Amino acid sequence: MSDRATPWLAIARYDAAGRARGTVVLTGLLSSFLLVFLAFFPSLATADVDLDAYVEAFPPAVREAFGIIAISSIEGFLAVEFYQFAWLLLVGLYLAYLAGGTIAGDIASGRMDLTLSAPVARRDIVIGRFLGLVPLVVLLNVVLPVVAYVGVVAVGGTIAVERLAAVHALAVPYHVACVAAGIAVSTLLSRPGVAQRVALGGLFALFMFDSLVASTDYAAAGNVSPTAHYDPSAVLVLGEYDFTGAAVLLAATAVLLAIAIVRFRRADLSG
Repeated sequence: MSDRATPWLAIARYDAAGRARGTVVLTGLLSSFLLVFLAFFPSLATADVDLDAYVEAFPPAVREAFGIIAISSIEGFLAVEFYQFAWLLLVGLYLAYLAGGTIAGDIASGRMDLTLSAPVARRDIVIGRFLGLVPLVVLLNVVLPVVAYVGVVAVGGTIAVERLAAVHALAVPYHVACVAAGIAVSTLLSRPGVAQRVALGGLFALFMFDSLVASTDYAAAGNVSPTAHYDPSAVLVLGEYDFTGAAVLLAATAVLLAIAIVRFRRADLSG
């Protein structure tokens, strides 16, 4: 099937190719970040400190926000120091921010007029922009588990391969939901800088809301946040796999893309 018959595929390929260098750089930075944290674990594990008692002293809201279950094991250490912060929050925010500048950026720069002068539907543009960021999500979730496993072995530790694979497999629905949220915001706001900040700030606000209400009678309200459906600590430390949460995130991705398509179809780009 030619790209002319599937313009969304051509757009996705073009976007992915344009981000290839940035994708490799980000993967390298996160890999280095992970290895640096792992290098500290042996000295921490042999220190004369009751790490689990230290964790219990944290306020419940803090433990909930950062998914702190245990820190004395290498799984718990990785979950707290890398996955709950860098992987869940920072990568999610970055993907939402990146996606927030896609369609709004093309409109602001005038590139959208050139794109629409070709025989391409607005629906294909939204889908293509979304799929153009999927290779970044896939590469991160393929490379990082290998880096994590090699790093754990290098410091003399062991980790369940199935849990490490699961924490990244279940991260894919979460990360694509963050991308879809950014795409939706990018169709709602015409200024790319504003769209990016709204996408980033909105996701962070949902994370904070989920963390704050988690230990209250209103915990169910926190389910509006994508972070409520992906818990790296539960996967790594407890071996609990939330397939329902993954399904919810995939459904949310579809809904957000549908909203983006409907909004972009109705958008007046003339002014």
